[in-house]
Amino acid sequence: MSQSVASEVVSACVGGMFSASALYPLEVLKTRMQAENKGEEVLPNSQDGEDDNANSEEGEANGTANNSTEVSRKQMKQRYCDAAGEGMLSYATLMYQNEGGLPPFYSGVTTSAIQSATEKALYFFAYTFFKNGYVNITGDSSIGALPNLVLGCMAEWAHLPVTLPIDCVTTAIQTDEKNRGAFVLMGNILSEKGIGGFYKGIQAYTVLCLKPAIQYTVYEQVKKIVIAARRVQAHGRAVDDSLSAAEAFFLGMVARIVATMLTYPYLRAKVMLQSTYGNAKVKPTIPQMIAEQLSKGGVWGLYQGIGPELTRGVFSAALMMMVKERIGVVVRALIDGPTGAGPQKRETGH
Repeated sequence: MSQSVASEVVSACVGGMFSASALYPLEVLKTRMQAENKGEEVLPNSQDGEDDNANSEEGEANGTANNSTEVSRKQMKQRYCDAAGEGMLSYATLMYQNEGGLPPFYSGVTTSAIQSATEKALYFFAYTFFKNGYVNITGDSSIGALPNLVLGCMAEWAHLPVTLPIDCVTTAIQTDEKNRGAFVLMGNILSEKGIGGFYKGIQAYTVLCLKPAIQYTVYEQVKKIVIAARRVQAHGRAVDDSLSAAEAFFLGMVARIVATMLTYPYLRAKVMLQSTYGNAKVKPTIPQMIAEQLSKGGVWGLYQGIGPELTRGVFSAALMMMVKERIGVVVRALIDGPTGAGPQKRETGH
């Protein structure tokens, strides 16, 4: 493995695991708020009609108890749907009060950390591989915005066969009302849907593959501007081509905001396919789901859960890029050895 690929993979893996673990409660809030569906029918407070054919008072009592339990469950579901529409704080408060405090906010954190580390490592491995191939073929080390987008999309699709099943299991853990474990949920998915059950929502990636491509393209292009400005100010002296922690943090935030706002409706549709419509016999298409949410809730319906997604996503991307930049410098120094110390004069891929 070449120096550039090794440093990208190791730094992205550690950065992804760190950011996913540190911000996991926001990931849970984001996923659950996205999965809430206002279109679900809720039973009224009383049931119309009685069973005139009841054979005993005991049977009637049991039937009333069952109906009461069902009404209570439906009413609680409605409260969660309403809280999702009100915002992140309302939903988090409801979860804390009704689900036993903090533990639900960390359900599935190990699976999420593994998924994030694997996804980031494979993405940057594929991206760096494709980028080096592009440079070797074209002979041009300066990659523009459009080629960066294409390379980013290719890198995103390259890791999906491995990471989408982990993402599917993570979503199942976060939205499971019975709090079953990862292995139980994996068994259920396999028994009900087979291997294809682990790839629910893959059709959304026709657009979602643009999200990391947009994010890292914005990051890459702005980073080039920062490095170019640094070289101008250095007046020909050697400069360090890595960003400072603060620079990487800020650029990571900006890049994630741009990418999230452009692709969020498809991201929510993917989560709903993996949870709300997970066991439906006839699943709607992604455009149908987006049209349905638009008709029910307007533009806000498309962006339900955007609060925790932006908060988590922005800080996750910023932390990941900050850690990645710093670890990348360490990894390159270890590979280069004492003779490789000093400012790096090459542009690293993101």
